[in-house]
Amino acid sequence: MRKEKVLFVCIHNSARSQMAEAWLNHLYGDRFEAHSAGLEAGTLNPLAVAAMKEVGTDISHKKTQTVFSLFHKGELFSYVITVCDEASAEQCPVFPEATKRLHWSFPEPAALVGTNEEKLAAIRTIRDNIRHTIVEWYYSLHIS
Repeated sequence: MRKEKVLFVCIHNSARSQMAEAWLNHLYGDRFEAHSAGLEAGTLNPLAVAAMKEVGTDISHKKTQTVFSLFHKGELFSYVITVCDEASAEQCPVFPEATKRLHWSFPEPAALVGTNEEKLAAIRTIRDNIRHTIVEWYYSLHIS
């Protein structure tokens, strides 16, 4: 069975899209091949790395990349899922052959305020909400 390719997109490819990619590959990697990219390449958020490590997934080796680099390579995806705010999602280019474009809004981790522990707690919530959304989406596709 050929895996469906999914691209998760956010602003800098530094946290939300990286976590979504990791979750989909971890939970449903037998059915999907997930990738992530940003509107701009950023720096991987160390608190996102720590939050994912807490649940047994190491994303520390991941590199950030731009959605435009994938677009220019001619990558094809069954789904392009933006995980940033509405305004940022509208800046995402349309990928040829993408059958579905979805938007799941999650808070911007770079905009979090407080101590590192407070920010980490907020990123844990974002991480868990991303996982929950992926599970719900998966079941919505496969219930029949």
